[in-house]
Amino acid sequence: MSLRSPLGEALGRGPAHDGVHHWIVQRVTAVALAVLTVWFVLSLVQLPLADHARVSAWIAEGSHPVCIALLVITATWHSRLGVQVVIEDYVHGRHSKVVLLIVNVFAHVLVAAIALLAVLRLVLRSFG
Repeated sequence: MSLRSPLGEALGRGPAHDGVHHWIVQRVTAVALAVLTVWFVLSLVQLPLADHARVSAWIAEGSHPVCIALLVITATWHSRLGVQVVIEDYVHGRHSKVVLLIVNVFAHVLVAAIALLAVLRLVLRSFG
């Protein structure tokens, strides 16, 4: 016996009409984040000198800025999804939930923008 309506079963959607999209995106970002994090940690460990100037130069060279940008975007996206689930599950006031969900999005976009700006500044500084 299923608690879903016949139309819901036919369309394969849950009550939010979103299906498993959120769940799939969380899993995909988790896998991408695992791969990018391993790359980042192994790359940093292999740097001969871990001083600020060398790390800054390393970030700005080759494909590193692109990979770091992907790491930042993936990490903030995955974090936003996780915090969203916590808010939806544990905040019960309707208005509080809406406000926190909006703050969650803006906070994660702000963090991503600041991190991407830092990488961009390092790349541009290496040209000049």
